[in-house]
Amino acid sequence: MKKLLLSAVMLLLQTSLFAQNTTWKNDKMHSKLKFTVTHHLLSDVDGLFKKFDVTITAAKPDFSDAVFELSADVSSINTEVEMRDNDLRSANFFDAAKYPAIVFKSSSIKADGANKYKLTGNLTMHGVTKPVTMDLWYRGTKENPNSKKNDAGFKLRGTLKRSDFDIGSGTPNVLVSDEVEIAADGEFAKAN
Repeated sequence: MKKLLLSAVMLLLQTSLFAQNTTWKNDKMHSKLKFTVTHHLLSDVDGLFKKFDVTITAAKPDFSDAVFELSADVSSINTEVEMRDNDLRSANFFDAAKYPAIVFKSSSIKADGANKYKLTGNLTMHGVTKPVTMDLWYRGTKENPNSKKNDAGFKLRGTLKRSDFDIGSGTPNVLVSDEVEIAADGEFAKAN
């Protein structure tokens, strides 16, 4: 019995010693970070952040132990209407001069079906940090024909309230919805 227990402990130690974290970075040509709000209760308006970085650190090939870190440049916001973009960058909404980055770091990832997870972490926007949980789909890993290295794909969806982050507090919800849909899609390449 002692031999069996000792063998099990040694195997566990070896496994943990040899388990290596792999770092993945988003492929900027094949990644997007998008948001959608409802305007005047009539139509959806989309926007995106053109400059953002995502790093994933994981030891398991199914990413079930992954840590996701995101940083988005607020001044890169783009809704394809310059006047609106300037308003969103101003103190009326994001106040990009004072709060130049949106930052997210995951704290847990829990299985929620086949290749689907609940991703929870702290999101900091406009000087406010709040816990958020979003749906994450792992789309698989396959060899990139150009680099001959494996790329991984992910899709993320969720909903936030801008009022939770004091964004656009002077703008009524009937003009711009309080609920903001978040959609991120990306391909990730191994960084190490």
